[in-house]
Amino acid sequence: MSKSMKRVARALEEAGIETQIQELGETRTAEQAAQAAGCALDQIAKSIIFRGEDSGEAILFLTAGGNKVDAAKASAVAGEALGKADAALIRAQTGFAIGGVSPVGHLNPIRAFIDPRLLEFDQIWAAAGTPRHVFALDAHILPQLTGAQPADFTE
Repeated sequence: MSKSMKRVARALEEAGIETQIQELGETRTAEQAAQAAGCALDQIAKSIIFRGEDSGEAILFLTAGGNKVDAAKASAVAGEALGKADAALIRAQTGFAIGGVSPVGHLNPIRAFIDPRLLEFDQIWAAAGTPRHVFALDAHILPQLTGAQPADFTE
């Protein structure tokens, strides 16, 4: 088990969440992940990270698999202009590589927002620290678990 996946497993365990980390294989899109997990597209929790232009910090947007982040709405929610987060910033802030960013187990605290669409499901699937692994959890505990604030930031 990779260091990244171990951090996710530890964070889930410390939060009292019982779930299994599953390997999906090669999935590069939310559609492929949903098909492999056997769930609806919007049950995939995508971790989209932007760089705050003023703060220079990574900001996490957890969105339903079928939704896209609207840059203007996301900037308004974040309270600052947003730019592209490069791999180095994502790795430094979260400890994860692009494609495997989990909502939990980050190396450093991160400001986060959640798409209300995810909260319409009892169960969602999120990256478990690698591009090949996911875990399922009750969507309703994600805001408390991550500190993510529900907000309208999608197209």
